[in-house]
Amino acid sequence: MKELAVCVSNDNRGKTFYETVDAIVNANFKNVFIQWYDKDFDVSQEEQLKYIRSRGLNVIFAHLGYDGINNIWLDGEEGERLVKKYLRNLDECKSNGIDMVMMHIVVGFNTPEINDLGLSRFKRICDYARELGIRVAFENTKTHGYQERLINEFSETGICFDCGHYHCHFKDELDFNLFKDRIYCVHIHDNYGEFDDHLIPFEGTLDFNKVIDALILCNYNSYLTLESCMAKAKYHDMSCDEFYKKLYDAGVKLLDLYNERKKLKCLI
Repeated sequence: MKELAVCVSNDNRGKTFYETVDAIVNANFKNVFIQWYDKDFDVSQEEQLKYIRSRGLNVIFAHLGYDGINNIWLDGEEGERLVKKYLRNLDECKSNGIDMVMMHIVVGFNTPEINDLGLSRFKRICDYARELGIRVAFENTKTHGYQERLINEFSETGICFDCGHYHCHFKDELDFNLFKDRIYCVHIHDNYGEFDDHLIPFEGTLDFNKVIDALILCNYNSYLTLESCMAKAKYHDMSCDEFYKKLYDAGVKLLDLYNERKKLKCLI
């Protein structure tokens, strides 16, 4: 495992973007991912990136937006508009030195069926990303089957394994044998198995031994990326510095667990 990384969130209750980044630096994180959502943030995406890098942080990928993503599977202009938006996002990431993007495939539980129209649209996105030298990782959200189909269709893509979604939405069931050497990045957070709480690791009911073993099985050896959310009510009384220091300490514990589990498996 390389190092820890963390999400630069624009949703920290009562905290500015700058306070969030400064707290991340103060907690000793060196790596982050940025939310490239095309939203009217108080600080623009480009200005966020500039400040993040001015503080010495390494940006490992951009999380692209997902508003209306189900339309990519449906006939109509909205699906075409989404494709154009994602192609523009890829250009923006390329010009800003970001070489990996993470995408949702669908949102919600009531999702469109996989179909040729949607696959053709994702192919345009993936082909263009390949031309630019950008890797694409598809996140598991709330429904099975989409990641498996897309990485089978597009050999140069991979997945973002979100362990919180795996716990509460997939009920800890996923055939990791299908994802060997195809996990490009991860989202690590915790919950109680019912809702997507985005808690700090070890504060919910997720079995992190099982998660770490799955990452080892899949030969994942990149950043351990934390996506716990300060916006959750549980953390409202904490300062930014307190939250990210606690999150960093949990991440260190996970890195130690990864090294222990990997060593144990090498001895078996």
